[in-house]
Amino acid sequence: MKVYIKNMVCHRCILAVETILNNLNLDYKSVTLGEIEFQHPLTADTREKMAQQLETIGFELIDDKKHQLIERIKNYIVQFIHHDKELLKINLSDFLANELGYEYNYLSNLFSEVEGTTIEKYVILQKIEKVKELIVYDELSLKEIANQLGYSSVAYLSNQFKKVTGLTPSHFKSIGQQKRIPLDHL
Repeated sequence: MKVYIKNMVCHRCILAVETILNNLNLDYKSVTLGEIEFQHPLTADTREKMAQQLETIGFELIDDKKHQLIERIKNYIVQFIHHDKELLKINLSDFLANELGYEYNYLSNLFSEVEGTTIEKYVILQKIEKVKELIVYDELSLKEIANQLGYSSVAYLSNQFKKVTGLTPSHFKSIGQQKRIPLDHL
């Protein structure tokens, strides 16, 4: 039995959910971004207790099939941009279609209908947040960041960064951490 969770965006989220499951003595197979697989079906009471615990740390259970699919799209995009550099070398629309088992046009239209923005704009927000993170760490040049995230040039990255944030990357670097946005708020 699978349960879907909204707002899981990183490995620390997985650890937090596992801690809750262990504290509630729930028998689960696996926890991945946005998803828990249980050994056995949950009772309504157990599900409610788990939901309450998850809500205390900013997560919520998703019951609606469309919202489950949207959350899976978001989790794959976060994985694509923030956690697996190798994925950036493949086409995102092909990746989503293959992983989710739906035509990309269907996924794109559903995402736009439910979220009020396109997958492409959501990807740009995620990429810019990753750029902010890398700028704050100050370990890579802007050219290296552009290359790592699949931008065709530093100029393209800089233009997109300014369009989204209102700041140039160099100005952002000077003000740093204050302007970062948690991934679950994008």
